[in-house]
Amino acid sequence: MKLLVISSYKDTWNSVRPEAEMLIGLKEHGIELEVMTQGDAEYVRRFEEMGVKVHPYHPKKKFSLASIKYIRRVLKEGRFDAVYGFNNKAICNTNFAAIGLPVKVLTYRGQTGNIEKWNPTGYLTHLNPRVDRIVCVAKATEVDLRPQVWGNKNKVCTVYKGHDLAWYNDTPVDLSEFGIPEGAFVMGSVANLRPRKGLPVLMEMTHQLPKDANIHLLLVGGGMDKPEVQAMIDASPMKGRIHLAGFRKDAPAIIAGCDVSILASTKREGLPKTVIEAMVYGVAPIVSDTGGSAELIEDGISGIKIAPGDVKAMAEGVMRLFNDRELCRAMGENARQRIGEHFNVAQSARDLAKVIKDTVNGAF
Repeated sequence: MKLLVISSYKDTWNSVRPEAEMLIGLKEHGIELEVMTQGDAEYVRRFEEMGVKVHPYHPKKKFSLASIKYIRRVLKEGRFDAVYGFNNKAICNTNFAAIGLPVKVLTYRGQTGNIEKWNPTGYLTHLNPRVDRIVCVAKATEVDLRPQVWGNKNKVCTVYKGHDLAWYNDTPVDLSEFGIPEGAFVMGSVANLRPRKGLPVLMEMTHQLPKDANIHLLLVGGGMDKPEVQAMIDASPMKGRIHLAGFRKDAPAIIAGCDVSILASTKREGLPKTVIEAMVYGVAPIVSDTGGSAELIEDGISGIKIAPGDVKAMAEGVMRLFNDRELCRAMGENARQRIGEHFNVAQSARDLAKVIKDTVNGAF
């Protein structure tokens, strides 16, 4: 069975590795893989070393006649059984390129929300009649998308992007570089400044923590230098204990130095890599129940789940771990073990191989 994957691998190595290694693992399940991506992407070398043919091309627009023609030619000449698009540019152009060809079309859906039956833009991508299967990153994404799909609801399925604990062996960053004193209890939050990431919720939570507690908050992500962020910090009773790291490529090593990881998202999450990275480093996560975040943990065992926007519950979760350091440590260890056992890359490759085979054979 032969599969063409169209995706972008221009992001950092850590960002693209779960997807790329899952795809490489398909070879062990009898699927011949070729990848279409930017020729200067860092992961190209890894693909080629593993015997994966790379087509050095990626669409620059959602609709491009040149891209449609190129993809169609590759599909015809390669006699592929299936093609799998991982982003909107790849999906939209592939839907047109595959018209009339005996190839199954799969698409990747990485978040909840923002796609409805009544919105015509959805029919350029996942809701297009040419799409045979939609592979979601989390069960929450699948549940969210199924009502929007016409016909066979089983065309929507879930395959987690797995990880390998061996990928994560960085030495935790010394947090004193951010002005955090030794012995402090540190909450880390890794998220770029976007409305749905819930920074106002997180900052409001700081108003509910004891003023004299040795608790510090470290914010990692792009956009944290904006005036509105500084205004929230200035208004917090924790003002002197809130620290900005900004955008950092070593974000996993930074969160590894924290006691707790918090993702305060209010909506439209997929399967947050930042939560996974904290978990593999044994950092206890507190996550809001949106998208696949809550699927990563067992509430109270390998993390704490709160309702989106629930400031009180978030503060209670922080204080629970602050007051019981043994529980905090154990929860972090359980989190690491959960990723290793339930969200590993070998399982992902196996599950994706089954989806591809079932899609080609019409067994869904």
